[in-house]
Amino acid sequence: MLAVCLAIAGVYAVIAYAVQQRAPEIGLRIALGASRRSVLRLVLGQGLMLTAIGLGMGLAAAVGMTRILSSVLFQVQPFDTPTYLGVTIVLIAMTLLAGYVPARRAMAVDPMKVLKAD
Repeated sequence: MLAVCLAIAGVYAVIAYAVQQRAPEIGLRIALGASRRSVLRLVLGQGLMLTAIGLGMGLAAAVGMTRILSSVLFQVQPFDTPTYLGVTIVLIAMTLLAGYVPARRAMAVDPMKVLKAD
């Protein structure tokens, strides 16, 4: 549980930092007519893309390591599909939860303030 909380905090920090860095771009998108929903999709999509890359690498490493460790671990199958599926679902849900707050903040960006800041 502690690892999941730390992962949520890390994902939140990365997405919040990316939103802060992209505030002028997001403000310009909103000024040019982008809907709040498309900004939400943009931010959450960025977080999900990072999660997909991490999941792909992590699942590949997990499958490789279970083959190596299968001689040491007893009654553990190398391809435990429910575990892999459960971890994938938890990580995707965690990413959506952690990315929601920065996405809401990005949707509330005032285009005039952001454009005047430059």
